[in-house]
Amino acid sequence: MSYNNTISASDPQAIEKLTAKLESCKRTHVYMKDVNAYYHAHGTCKGYPNMTDNEAARFDAAVERAHSWDKQPFHSYTLTNNNATINRLEKRIAEITRNQDVGFSGWEFFCGRAEANTEMNRLQLFFDEKPNDIERNQLKSNGFKWAPSQGAWQRQLNDNAIYAAGRLDFVKPTDGRTVREHQPKSPTRVEVAR
Repeated sequence: MSYNNTISASDPQAIEKLTAKLESCKRTHVYMKDVNAYYHAHGTCKGYPNMTDNEAARFDAAVERAHSWDKQPFHSYTLTNNNATINRLEKRIAEITRNQDVGFSGWEFFCGRAEANTEMNRLQLFFDEKPNDIERNQLKSNGFKWAPSQGAWQRQLNDNAIYAAGRLDFVKPTDGRTVREHQPKSPTRVEVAR
């Protein structure tokens, strides 16, 4: 059994999976608030719709054992943590959508080329020859990692990757433009939300 249920931005179905996870968290949040409201109104969870008497008894017993400042079936921190997860998922969906809509593009540089691999969600730098020690250290310090399976130095494809590549003099485009000038303008968060 895998305990790592992280949804990678490079997954082609990332938005669908994140949206499903978001909807689940929202349903859970509504449920927790409803159970707490029912408990506050009736002093027990017994009689809550679609809850068995055993479940209600477990909730009631947990409330009795709880600290005096948080006498409810779902503690305040549980609601806060779930709300934070909802916010994080909404931001992640917006970021992935924005990155997909940008349409990043690659460029040629002296002794190599840069490719925006949208399928893998990676900015990949391919060199004709192995970069020297100084260049490899600069690549690493700017978040690029060597991927032997791809034969490229790469990092996640987003605005930060473009800015990082722009800081590397040895991957500047041969046409005289900057790395940023090769990219389409990224939509703002407000434009994506519309």
